[in-house]
Amino acid sequence: MDVVVGRIAKAHGIRGELAVDVRTDSPEQRFAVGSAVTTKLRDGSSRNLTIAAAREHSGRLLVRFEEVLTRDVAETLRGALLIADTSTLPPTEDPDEFYDHELEGLRAELADGTVVGKVLEIVHSPAGELLSIEHDGREVLVPFVKAIVPAVDVAGGRVVLDPPEGLLDA
Repeated sequence: MDVVVGRIAKAHGIRGELAVDVRTDSPEQRFAVGSAVTTKLRDGSSRNLTIAAAREHSGRLLVRFEEVLTRDVAETLRGALLIADTSTLPPTEDPDEFYDHELEGLRAELADGTVVGKVLEIVHSPAGELLSIEHDGREVLVPFVKAIVPAVDVAGGRVVLDPPEGLLDA
């Protein structure tokens, strides 16, 4: 299974460096020198790239790839998604920490077992993470906090919700 680890925002400088919006909790591993990523370009094509260097700059990561040597080539990658294989992700050591792909597709149910929907995706917002849940044919955003999502059972294929009144009705 593949997971998005970043998105190329723009070219930076004249030597092919790229500004990347990071979408992973472990950028030091995902963007380590010698690591490979697959780019999914805006036209739907893909290309494999190897990390040559990475450094933080103004809230983004500046990445240089072995295969991208000029700004002109870098410009062709603007907007591309950077994808990595989930089998290469390190295991999480915190029992309350999950990768997005582990939660997507889980059954959402109440504490009494009533199924309310399915987790579509995890939304990363400045205020925190939200579970996007398909409920009665529409999308409901549920804050991913212990008080509202008291249990996550990846092996059992479910998340347990204790929503405040009206949250699922909105």
